[in-house]
Amino acid sequence: MSHRPSHPLPGRRGVLRGAVAASAGLALPAVGGVAAPAFALSGRPEAGWGVQAGDVTAHSGLIWARADRPARMIVETSATESFKRATRWHGPLVGPGTDFTGTTRLHGLPSGEQIHYRVLLADPDDPRRTGKPVTGTFRTAAAGRRGGVRFLWSGDIAGQGWGINPDRGGNRVYEDMRALDPDFFLCSGDNIYADSPILPSVTLPDGRVWRNVTTEEKSKVAQTLADFRGAFRYNLLDDNVRRFNAQVPTITQWDDHEVHNNWYPGQILDDDRYTEKNTDVLSARSLRAFSEYFPISTLGPGDKDGRVYRVLRQGPLLDVFVLDMRTYRNANSPDRQPDDATGILGAEQLAWLKRELSRSRATWKVIASDMPLGLVVTDGATNFEAVAQGDPGAPLGRELQIAELLRHIKHQRITGTLWLTADVHYTSAQHYEPSNAAFQDFEPFWEFVSGPLAAGGFQATKLDGTFGPRQVFIKAPSRANTSPMETPPYFGEVEIDGGSGELTVRLRQEGGDVLFAQTLQPGRVGQ
Repeated sequence: MSHRPSHPLPGRRGVLRGAVAASAGLALPAVGGVAAPAFALSGRPEAGWGVQAGDVTAHSGLIWARADRPARMIVETSATESFKRATRWHGPLVGPGTDFTGTTRLHGLPSGEQIHYRVLLADPDDPRRTGKPVTGTFRTAAAGRRGGVRFLWSGDIAGQGWGINPDRGGNRVYEDMRALDPDFFLCSGDNIYADSPILPSVTLPDGRVWRNVTTEEKSKVAQTLADFRGAFRYNLLDDNVRRFNAQVPTITQWDDHEVHNNWYPGQILDDDRYTEKNTDVLSARSLRAFSEYFPISTLGPGDKDGRVYRVLRQGPLLDVFVLDMRTYRNANSPDRQPDDATGILGAEQLAWLKRELSRSRATWKVIASDMPLGLVVTDGATNFEAVAQGDPGAPLGRELQIAELLRHIKHQRITGTLWLTADVHYTSAQHYEPSNAAFQDFEPFWEFVSGPLAAGGFQATKLDGTFGPRQVFIKAPSRANTSPMETPPYFGEVEIDGGSGELTVRLRQEGGDVLFAQTLQPGRVGQ
């Protein structure tokens, strides 16, 4: 199978020129130094943190930037790098209320086209005074099948104390992903580790030293809004990340480490590092910063009705259903209750997912899950964090919601479902088979796991037999919290052929090596 964009890719020089412009006002701090440079208040507004495109569809998308002072955000789009006959989009006035970040919504875009864009920041008092433009590019989803679709996914970034290491050239895996030039990147959560400080150095078991770029906000756990903003900003200190963002649009979801390990609504933390122990307070602050630092179509800054879960239409071949398994869940527990209306999704989100899956006419329906289904993820000695709780019998607790969903997919004859996740810090492939399961009222389906992208590696967890998972592939370290120098970062690739409709999943590692591949046929209920 091949993937050919409708228009030639942007020249490497053009993309790098934008990345250089993005980094012009941003020097990486010395290891052990402070966070970002102080904002200069003279001259013209600058966008030194780069640009991002997000939630791109066939005709729309969002563009993100951050200014170094109050400024008016302006976006220009064009079919060419020369920006002849450019369209101008007037964005928001950015200031301290959003940590100087802003998002501009684009609409009425041509489908299946390479869109070049540049962000200008203008002085609010003199619109003629603009800073150096920062450029980026993305492809809109195709309205037809011909071009196919190809995207990447992973998660788990800057976790367990493994930050941006200048000795390794930063997070080089982003450059590996950029070289594949996907249509978009799906980040499956844990974009930050708000509960995981980044220290100047870590000594490895073999005596080598891992050095980190550090910042004031990332030297401690995140509690205040400023802390969370600094944690989201940390990843943008990496040149690799900013180059990647300038070329590849994102679909972003969140998980527990955006707030605290294994958090759930109503939880009061038993963690001496925190003075604010109410996770409802912490999660509200994190969600505000999350909405400020990612271009998400359903979650604008200050939007009280916003939500992370949503569906992104990627043309006739693909719909992406982004779940939120964190905000609406019940408390972590032994999870063996015979009735559970709340579960891990909440009743409203489950109803939404069933309804939208039934409405979807896409060949493939990717369910972007921030937690795995049949892998047993524990929370302490007796409680469980994900869906499975280790009892291989009939569904109990949170499994009841998943059973209801899988039954719905079968009885509504919904074809082409595929589950993608991260979270467990290793990579694997599971095929769920009714003939092996305690609960059998569903059609077979696949779940693929990737990550971490830039965090510690962990040992494989056990499988729960309730839904009959068979582990076809796994690669995981033999001990907990191995560094990216010991266990390579992992990411996954999904490619849908425009002619046959076949979908191929490839599990990759840093350097681009393919560890495992599986091709699926379209038109089957479940998969």
